[in-house]
Amino acid sequence: MTFSGTTHTARLLLACAALALCTHPSPAQQPVRRTIDMTVVKPELEGFSSERLERLHALIQQAVDKKQVAGMVTILARHGKIVDYRTYGQRDMASSAPMTKDTIFRDYSMTKPVTGVAMMLLYEQGKWMPSDPIAKYIPEFAHLKVFRGVDADGKMILVDPVHAPTMSELMTHTAGFTYGFFGNTPVDAMYRDKQVLGSKNLQEFIDKLATIPLLYQPGKQWTYSVSMDIQGYIVEKLSGQTLPDFMHDQIFKPLGMKDAGFYVPQDKRNRFATLYQLDAKGETIVGPAPGNPANDWAVEPTMPSGGGGMVSTAEDYYRFAQMLAQRGELDGARILAPSSVELMTANHLPASLLTSEFSIGTAVMRPGFGYGYDCAVEFDPLEANMVGGKGTFLWDGLAGTWFWVDPANDVVFVGMVQRLSGRTPNLEYLSREVVYSALVDPGK
Repeated sequence: MTFSGTTHTARLLLACAALALCTHPSPAQQPVRRTIDMTVVKPELEGFSSERLERLHALIQQAVDKKQVAGMVTILARHGKIVDYRTYGQRDMASSAPMTKDTIFRDYSMTKPVTGVAMMLLYEQGKWMPSDPIAKYIPEFAHLKVFRGVDADGKMILVDPVHAPTMSELMTHTAGFTYGFFGNTPVDAMYRDKQVLGSKNLQEFIDKLATIPLLYQPGKQWTYSVSMDIQGYIVEKLSGQTLPDFMHDQIFKPLGMKDAGFYVPQDKRNRFATLYQLDAKGETIVGPAPGNPANDWAVEPTMPSGGGGMVSTAEDYYRFAQMLAQRGELDGARILAPSSVELMTANHLPASLLTSEFSIGTAVMRPGFGYGYDCAVEFDPLEANMVGGKGTFLWDGLAGTWFWVDPANDVVFVGMVQRLSGRTPNLEYLSREVVYSALVDPGK
């Protein structure tokens, strides 16, 4: 069969177009490049219902009105566009100072994902591998023993680890460490007696840990722990900088996180939110400052905590979260490669640990809900009985801060509050329900 020149040319062009479609990466494969603009757009433009988002406002305002929280800042974005950005209540109840968008908050454990990014930066430089033993970078840990109960005289029974704890296990709270104040085991008691988290610097912190056995055989449990503080020490050792300096130079400054750091200098103290806790009546009262009771983040710490030492504004943390949502890039600043973000935010827990036996607060490791490198991961939200898209990753902090990134729906949410005790109402989870009930056009 023969074709005319015109027909042949047309078919050739169609074939070339088809080849181009087959070889050109799909949008999901390409790094997203967006310029951040904090201007709020109409929610309907990004698939949300303005009317239904009022449920989010009502939920938080009710908590403020009932004095369950003093105040809050929330940011909701989709496709890199801000669809809701609000302040509620007060930054300080005694002076009636209103909550403002530039209020500075204690991030506590929301520091952990930032430490995870610091570690991934060093991973990209070839400075560590997930399979490496931790002792390769911390020789003090070369001879750690494992706790295996007590004998008839009440003395600890110690055995050798089946395998040396690895960097991957350190990144996932499965290496064998604990925190000291969540458990009541003899190992937890040693953490308290030695005041591990009260060490004057990270080297002293490591030296103390080297004298305490692991709580369990590496890889056999999931226990919330000082693992991210250990990572902070590794960041310092591998980078040659202090943890605050490394984060400032490699994360905060490139991302435009203007107020993020490990203390609040004097010229910013008037923007620092008061820390509250609930009293017996369930109302807010001024609380202590755990982790830094003497100065409340007034000076740079001698032992910077990779597990809970950061402060930031809501916008600072949003910029960090949006960078992860955009697969490692923000405003032209490439922090991580997309592959590194994918590795960090994938579930690394085996099914044997996803049994609902291991948890911290409302984060229960279970089918569909696991843990990546320094953050929790909803790898199957429906199986985990949660709303949102597959691959959503998240974490929260001691004072009630929380965030999540939903790559499937391209949604980012940040909630900032300063309330220590209690999760009633559980604004982190309730906000998820009302936000997704307002996402009425997810195809947009």
